[in-house]
Amino acid sequence: MSYLAQINIAKMVDAIDSPVMADFVNNLDRINQLAENSDGFIWRLIEADNNATELNVFDDNFIIVNMSVWETMDALFKFTYSSNHVEIFKRKKEWFHKMKEMHMAFWYVQESVMPSSEEAKERLNYLRKYGESPYAFTFKSKFTAVDAENYTLNI
Repeated sequence: MSYLAQINIAKMVDAIDSPVMADFVNNLDRINQLAENSDGFIWRLIEADNNATELNVFDDNFIIVNMSVWETMDALFKFTYSSNHVEIFKRKKEWFHKMKEMHMAFWYVQESVMPSSEEAKERLNYLRKYGESPYAFTFKSKFTAVDAENYTLNI
């Protein structure tokens, strides 16, 4: 069985401990708890302070990373756009710059395998370079785990 892994990144407008970012930081635990209690949630990347804001995957202290694994794309979509997560999502312009490059990527992982931050970075970079494919995609594409298994990587 396969699950859907996702990475999304955001470039903060100020340091994580700045007053500008305070309301975002103050809501992290609540939103993370909401995700963990959502139908279809499997796993999320956690570092210090029960989140991943200190992880520096992209060699930029202002880029924060969110990674999680879900049973299905529908479960992730429901959490993202139909839960109380939306109230924070709508405020993203207060805390984050608009990114010119793709900032999210999905891919399938085997049931017992949790993705690494390096794998996630590689998937996002692949999506940026080659566009959507069963190897790395977004909500716009409805690739299945079978599509991913049968896909030949073109590098």
